[in-house]
Amino acid sequence: MFRNQYDTDVTTWSPAGRLFQVEYAMDAVKQGSAAIGLRSKTHVVLGCVNKANSELSSHQKKIFKVDDHIGVAIAGLTADGRVLSRYMRNECINYSFTYESPHPAGRLVVQLADKAQRWEVALGFETLNGSLLKY
Repeated sequence: MFRNQYDTDVTTWSPAGRLFQVEYAMDAVKQGSAAIGLRSKTHVVLGCVNKANSELSSHQKKIFKVDDHIGVAIAGLTADGRVLSRYMRNECINYSFTYESPHPAGRLVVQLADKAQRWEVALGFETLNGSLLKY
């Protein structure tokens, strides 16, 4: 069977039991620059490798502040990571406006996972090829 019959949707399994869209997303994250996070009881450090392919190109920002208590580092496709961080930032603003308290980080991650699932399955968008570290 042809591979392209099974690589158009995140919910279509190949006869070998593989989800090609998920594998493509994992490969994109592997090909992206590295991101690392370190946490102690009082501090958090996020770091990313910025690589420029030539002297004429510039690096892209890979660490974003979402809220006063949440930040993210991106590995994989930077554009997808920016979409995710923008969604997280908007959710934090809406939560703070509604409840007058900071958005719980665990709840934000669950909302982000639900939103990504809706984008990919219900709306038929491509799999997001970004990986996030949050602090």
